[in-house]
Amino acid sequence: MNELSRPKAARAAKPKTPQKGPPQAEPAQKQPRRAEMRVRPTAPILPPSNIQGNALMVVIAIMAFLACLTFGAVTMVRATASSWQSQISREITIQIKPEDGLDMDAALKKARDLALTFVGTREGTIMDETATARLLEPWLGTGLNLADLPVPRLVIITIDEQNPPDFNGMRAQLKTAIPQAFLDDHRTWVDRLVSMAHTTVLIGTGVLVLVFTAMILTVIFATRGALSGNRHIVEVLHFVGAESSFVASEFQKHFLKISMKGSAAGGALAALLFAAANIWQSNSLATPESDQATALFGTFTIGVTGYLGIFATMIVIALLTTLTARFTVMRTIDEIDLIRSDPARSDGLPAS
Repeated sequence: MNELSRPKAARAAKPKTPQKGPPQAEPAQKQPRRAEMRVRPTAPILPPSNIQGNALMVVIAIMAFLACLTFGAVTMVRATASSWQSQISREITIQIKPEDGLDMDAALKKARDLALTFVGTREGTIMDETATARLLEPWLGTGLNLADLPVPRLVIITIDEQNPPDFNGMRAQLKTAIPQAFLDDHRTWVDRLVSMAHTTVLIGTGVLVLVFTAMILTVIFATRGALSGNRHIVEVLHFVGAESSFVASEFQKHFLKISMKGSAAGGALAALLFAAANIWQSNSLATPESDQATALFGTFTIGVTGYLGIFATMIVIALLTTLTARFTVMRTIDEIDLIRSDPARSDGLPAS
């Protein structure tokens, strides 16, 4: 039976004989292209800027401005009081009251020469009638005739601050030689200036404490408000394994940026205010306004120490804000853990 006489089905079922030679490679099937994996950037827990953050920044700026202004004012008053105290403690004054039959010029010279005999005195200056009238001009006006007024005459003695003379002995000898003479060693004024400087420092310290306390309370309320708005996010992060320090660090970074911007703005404004006041005083010398301001507050110069203190105040405000936010967040997370660990409180029932 030849091949042609077979049925077609049998011929179709007959296996094909393998071909000799190397097998031909089948075309590779097209693999589906994998989608590129992209890491989505993590968003912060708190939005970088919102209405509450801007309001807190303004509040911190105001608090920083008040704190830096208080620090600069205390520094300025202390410097002025120290300058006044140094000037007063370097001099003593001998007053001679006019009387009938008293040779004023001779009495002034005698008082000066007697004072210069004491160890610790350097030089003596007799204030003439013109200088005395100039001292009385703010109260009595110009064109004074001192011969018609019972105005005391003055002798100014410069002394050594480190080795002052014997004031009691000098006072006794002046009283014996010139009964109309009175020695004023300015101890009362020095004590008053020291007391004023100490009182100013205490008041400034109290104001700084109040400002820092108000700022800390403001940050606590702002932090609790931010936690209330993002409480579900904080709870989810905490219960999937995020530690309280991680969550607190996120809030800490947020409030650090806000506090740095606010404290920098407030501190810079206070420094500019002192610089502008100093420039105004320098450009308006010998005017009634400048003279009154100088008499009341001294020179509006806080020096390098004052500006360094303003910078340090800014850093302290930023650190206080950051630490307050951190401690508030960690305490709130501890409260969440306490509520979760108490079934009665987590169900809304009062704890037994």
